Amino acid sequence: MAVDIEAGTATKSPTRGTTSVSHRWSDDKKKMDVQSRRRLERTVYFASPVLFLALWQLASTQEWIDRRFFPPPSDIFNAIGELAGNGQLWDDVTKSLTRIGIGFVMGAIPGILIGLAIGLMPMFRAFVQPIVDATFPLPKLALVPLFILVFGIGEMSKYMIVASAVFYLVLINTADGVRHIDGIYFDVAKNSEASRWLMFRKVALPGALPDMMTGLRLALGIALLVIVGAEFINAREGVGYLIWSSWQTFRIDYMYAGLFLAAAIGIVFAVSLRALEKFVIPWKPERY
Repeated sequence: MAVDIEAGTATKSPTRGTTSVSHRWSDDKKKMDVQSRRRLERTVYFASPVLFLALWQLASTQEWIDRRFFPPPSDIFNAIGELAGNGQLWDDVTKSLTRIGIGFVMGAIPGILIGLAIGLMPMFRAFVQPIVDATFPLPKLALVPLFILVFGIGEMSKYMIVASAVFYLVLINTADGVRHIDGIYFDVAKNSEASRWLMFRKVALPGALPDMMTGLRLALGIALLVIVGAEFINAREGVGYLIWSSWQTFRIDYMYAGLFLAAAIGIVFAVSLRALEKFVIPWKPERY
């Protein structure tokens, strides 16, 4: 209240109302700034590849770079059109995606389960962690001969090489996610006499989700890298085989077409996993 000395009356101060309006205006301005930044980032995200391809096209057509080894993107897109027209593109992409999908599931599910167990059970972690530490650094493509020896030259060896790459990334990130959960949540669950299954389902799994999703996103990208490398060695179909066979026959435009396809698949994977992460973990703060 503000007191008017001369009139001897009390009047309500406008300070509180003014402050409230000021805060609302400030919040609205921040939201507008964030939205503007998002739009700008999306624009840059989609514009940067276009700019890169335009510069490549210019450099190749002007012969600033050797056109034999760096054909212009227009020739590469023509090659993609030829491959799509004769059906080879769809066969190769479908085959690679099938191998990635099956191998990803085979590696991700045990990676999540064992990662949660490592985070929740110290004795289990003490038993498993040395094995993980010893086998994780092994180059996964170096295991291709072993998998061919054990599973043959069929599809199972390719599924297993993808699964081996996915498994470790998902396991390590899931276990770290559980260990990063504040101990107070486990204490509350124990005081409430929650069963181990309830603690797993209500505390460990939701708490580890952010790190788990990071592991899944990284693993999906690595799965693409691994299957392309494996198809160099042991395949007659797939994006990797397309790249390798085109190099052997010196069809450089087809080779780049395969590289462009792998890059496009990688972008689709990244965008899809980010969208899934926002849906599954709506409480995770976004950074701009």
